[in-house]
Order: sequence, then C-alpha cells, then structure tokens
Amino acid sequence: MEPTPPNKPRTLRIIIAKPGMDGHDRGAKIIARALRDAGMEVIYLGLRQTAQSIVHAAIQEDADAIGLSILSGSHMHHFREVHQLLEAQNALDIVLFGGGIIPEEDLPALLELGVRGVFTPGAHTAEVVAFLQENVREKI
Repeated sequence: MEPTPPNKPRTLRIIIAKPGMDGHDRGAKIIARALRDAGMEVIYLGLRQTAQSIVHAAIQEDADAIGLSILSGSHMHHFREVHQLLEAQNALDIVLFGGGIIPEEDLPALLELGVRGVFTPGAHTAEVVAFLQENVREKI
C-alpha cells in the first residue's frame, strides 16, 4: 500500500460479509455500494463466509472495519466468533459493526461484546457512512 500524502486523508478500507448460511445479500450490497460512493474502499466477501475467512481477509487487506450482515437470527454467535478471532489476532483495532434482523433487546449484549455499531432495518445508508467516518477516524 502506498503512503498517503500528508494533506490527503487515507481511504477507509471496509470488509462487508455475510457469515453463516444466510443466502440473502441485497442489504449488504446496498451498504457496500453506499460506502463505495462515499469514497471508501470496500471488499465485499459475499455469502456464506466463515468467521475465519472474514478475519483473515480483514487482516490481509489491512481493513479498518468489518461489517457483518445477518438476517438469520444467529447474530450473537457470528459477532462473538468474529470478535474472538480478532482478539486472538491482536486486531481489535478493526472496528466491528453490522446490521440485519437484530432484536433491540440484543443490542446491549452486542455492544458489550465489542460490536461498535448495529444498524437495523430502516437505517439510512448515510448513518452507516457517518458511523464509519467517526469511529474509524480514531484509528487513523
């Protein structure tokens, strides 16, 4: 990766993935496009990814953030597994966020686990862009 000129902000690198067996990725693609249109570099891993493949890609790609899209109800499992693997790789500086069908009562547990942001149906793409611009800025 080439060094960033001093007056130009570094482009954010974001991984978007669908963990588990959930086969619906329209929302993930919409988010990926919105992030790209906001000037971020997006690596979309696609459907049926394992936590290992997601974390491996994030480290290999020097990603600033990982976004998981989960509609299957298995959000606690997938977020926990990705977070544990990030921790094992000393990569907790990678911002973990996500969205999908996630009950409001699960939000505190996800935030306690280390998920920095959760976007449920109806969230505007501009909210996700602003979240990343604000939360990844701390890392740069």
